[in-house]
Parts: sequence; C-alpha cells; structure tokens
Amino acid sequence: MNFKSIIKPFQYIGSDDFKLHRSQFWWRVAGKIPGLKFLLRKMYIPPKNHLGRDVFGIHFRSPIGLAAGYDSNGQLIDTMGDIGFGFVEVGSITPHAQLNTTHPALFHLKSDNALLYRAETESQGVEQVIQNLKKRHSKTVVGCNILKSILTPADEAPKDYLRLFRSLYQWADYFTVNLCDNTSAHQYTPSDKEEILRILNPLFDFRRGQNNYIPILIKISPDLSDEEIDMMCDIMLDTPLDGIVACGGTTGRYNIEASAQQMHKLGRTPGIICGEPIRERALEVVQRIYRRSRGSYPIIGCGGISSAEDAYKMMRAGASLVQIGTEFIYNGASAIKQINQELERQFLLIEQAKQRTATQD
Repeated sequence: MNFKSIIKPFQYIGSDDFKLHRSQFWWRVAGKIPGLKFLLRKMYIPPKNHLGRDVFGIHFRSPIGLAAGYDSNGQLIDTMGDIGFGFVEVGSITPHAQLNTTHPALFHLKSDNALLYRAETESQGVEQVIQNLKKRHSKTVVGCNILKSILTPADEAPKDYLRLFRSLYQWADYFTVNLCDNTSAHQYTPSDKEEILRILNPLFDFRRGQNNYIPILIKISPDLSDEEIDMMCDIMLDTPLDGIVACGGTTGRYNIEASAQQMHKLGRTPGIICGEPIRERALEVVQRIYRRSRGSYPIIGCGGISSAEDAYKMMRAGASLVQIGTEFIYNGASAIKQINQELERQFLLIEQAKQRTATQD
C-alpha cells in the first residue's frame, strides 16, 4: 500500500464535496428532530409575508426557490420550506441510480462567489425519489427536474423522460425537463427543435389523459446562442409547454478572473460554472424570453442570484419566480432569510408608493 492510497480518504474530508455532503446530512438530521420545525420557522420565516404569488395556478409562499442540484433526491423538502424557501426543485432525477465517480467533483471558487462542478449528475433513481416524496409533510411546492440516464443513447432519450414523467406525475407540483446536462464530458444539451419535440410531445399526450394538470417547463443552458434561445421560446409558444427555467450552469470560463490561479491548477477540466459569473448572461436570457413571449409565460430565473437586489432585478427582467443554489451552499439558511426579508421590505415600499399615487389621483 502506497502513501497516496493511505491519505486519499482523509483528503476527501477537507474537500468541497465533503462540505456539501456534510451540510446536506445536517439538514436531513434537523428535519427529524421533534420541535425543531417550529424553531426553524420562527428563526427564518418573516412573521408577515407579502411575498406570496400565484404562478402556473400554484400558490408560492415566496418567489425564492431552491435550485435543482442541492436536494437531488427529495430528502430535504420539508426542512427547506421551514427555512423560507417557497419551493424546492428536486433533482435532477434519473430513471436509475447514478453514482458520482469523479472525485473531487465540486470546487468552491470563493473569489468569484462561484462553483465548479465537473461530475455526472448524481441520483438515487426515480423509485427511491418517489419513496422520499411520499414522506414529505409540508405544503412546500415541489418541482421534479427530470433527466435521461447517462447510459441512454440520445435517440432513446424520449423514453427515459416519459418513464420519469409518468412515475412522478402524482408527486410533482410542476416538472422541469432538463435540456442542459452539461456538468461532465458526457454532455446532453439538445438544441434541435425536432429532437426536443420528440421529448416533449409524449409528455403532453400523457398529461391530456390525466385528471389533474401538472405544469411542464424546460431548463435551458446559458451557452445557447440568441437564435437557439428564440427557438426554445417559440417551442413554448407553439406547444402546451408552461414555462422555461433560465438558466443552468455554463461550460464557459468567463468572469472568473479572481479564480484564475485556482482554475490554472485544475487544468483543462470539463464541468459547469455556477454563481455570480453567469448573473448577467442569465438576466439577458430571461429578458430575451420575456420580450419574445410578450410576458405571457412564466419564467423561473436562475443564475448568479446572491442578494435581494439580484432577485429583484431578475423579476424586473421578466421572471415570475427565482431560484438560488450557489449562495445557499456558501451562506446557508441566513442567505434565504436575508433575501426574503429585503424583498419583503422592497415590495412593501412599492405597495406604499402605489397607494400614495392612487390617493393623489
């Protein structure tokens, strides 16, 4: 046995992967402690909440949601609701279990308030996720982010998406069809209209035969060209699609100058950058979709949101709801508390200004 094999397990303890798994573990533990639910809600949820809104025919207690990737298997829904998230997007969910074989997979790029993730999507598989969803008790809105298996050829992807959709239909409040699986060297980011319709049409057909209507959204990459974004928007306009999540992480390596030395040590590696570096591009994409759809379809804005100001800008750009991920990984429950509180204050000021204007008129 050589020295490297001896110290390898201990290297994991100090890694960013370990820090992420540790935080997920403690949130799972917190959700099982009697009485803690009340305490968390007291600590993190504003006593008066004017943030609620109805989107897709669903009531969201707050427009701030947890982006897919943190609660991959639906084990943290109740607890995330208790600390102030208005909704949780679970996933990405795959038909079968997929293990992360890349170590380390996650890197904190703290100087740029960003993350690099370079592994395959990790999932316990749809059957285990369903078992977890059955155990939830809160009314926190749940989105199911679905993705084909890495082992499934691209031409058979529609079968995977349909299987996931049918299995999860009674457990989801809305679905996100993930079209930006770009976290590793084995990317699946379809941008051909016919290919995308082959995925979506079976889902629409299945939904027509159900008694309840579950909204379907697509999640797109910020790396799409403007023409491809227009095409995605046109698909939404021409089909029964209910909205778009914009955006996932980028495979680009821009706006990370402060982390240049750290990235240089990693060398040429696949993976996506999430967090502040994609903030401006995510805003551009949301604005483009909003203009092209004339504001007639809901958009969930995601990418680089780290403050209430960022969230408000995203909603001003056209987003009905927003999601955070990187900021939560860095700053935990205090981040969502601060964003909710500041948004509450901003919305109240806006409402007061409207009332004054109405009184003057």
